[in-house]
Amino acid sequence: VQLQASGGGLVQPGGSLRLSCAASGSISSINIMGWYRQAPGKQRDLVATITSGGSTNYADSVKGRFTISRDTAKNTMDLQMNNLKPEDTAVYYCTYDDFRRNYWGRGTLVTVSS
Repeated sequence: VQLQASGGGLVQPGGSLRLSCAASGSISSINIMGWYRQAPGKQRDLVATITSGGSTNYADSVKGRFTISRDTAKNTMDLQMNNLKPEDTAVYYCTYDDFRRNYWGRGTLVTVSS
């Protein structure tokens, strides 16, 4: 499985960005996709996940601001990020897990700064 993330960039505090991730290859009908992020000098942390059935999970720090969604027919996943804060600055990684193996895409940088 290959994952291609896009949509990062520079945004001012309070602004919005939308990240997208496209999965290709041997996609299982039962899987979990998600976003993790890693800020400079910090560990990689969970942002949000979504199952193939549509169940979602969010880190407390992004609840109410970020929305994860997916199109299972197209094998794509999005992360709508609103009211961005400087502490959201990080490299964001999309992931895919089919309960046999976990895959990671290359990260996309999100910088929140005035």
